[in-house]
Amino acid sequence: MFYFFLDESGDLGFDYENKKPSTTFVVTLLAVSSPEARRKIKKAVQRTLSNKLNMKNKKKLVQELKGTNTTLEIKTYFFEQLKDVKFAVYSLVINKKKVAANLRNEKARLYNYVTRLLLAKLPLERAKIFVELSVDKSKGKKEMWEFNRYIYENFNGRINPKVPFKIHHDDSCTVQELQAVDLFSWGIFRKHEHNDNNWHDVFKSKIKSEEKYFG
Repeated sequence: MFYFFLDESGDLGFDYENKKPSTTFVVTLLAVSSPEARRKIKKAVQRTLSNKLNMKNKKKLVQELKGTNTTLEIKTYFFEQLKDVKFAVYSLVINKKKVAANLRNEKARLYNYVTRLLLAKLPLERAKIFVELSVDKSKGKKEMWEFNRYIYENFNGRINPKVPFKIHHDDSCTVQELQAVDLFSWGIFRKHEHNDNNWHDVFKSKIKSEEKYFG
């Protein structure tokens, strides 16, 4: 069985004359192959929220861990609970300034394409029971349908027909593993966008693939 959780960091803006978009876009997958490992990741998120963010402030509870507004101390506390848990992080780092011109105005297509490149690195042929991909719910209905169709068309052939393959678009507030991959994706983004390795160095032992792709 395989559980995959997908998130991204940075943005897909390309107007560098009038705005200040990121120069890097990162798509990251958290790969888990057992219910026990998944349970421990969920517990680590819940425990971090309870013990570090909501212990003193009971009136305005923090609902989820986010890479952008969580301190290094809290991120490290989260990861300390997972050092011995079996999971892997896969990431694709895009230099946006080298993305082909025809893709800059087709952001959904670009996102789907980058996700396909990342999923291609996973050992999907080894799945024996099921494959589930959970994506942070940020797309409209049409974009979700196009994303699902594109991914199914590209990967059904790599998965045994007897093995169910499902894609879910989930709210990260209720799926703790999406919060975990958000933290990891943010660390990889900070490394490549701002040359900040502080959080990245804490969890880098779990990174299976961190490839630069320039389009």
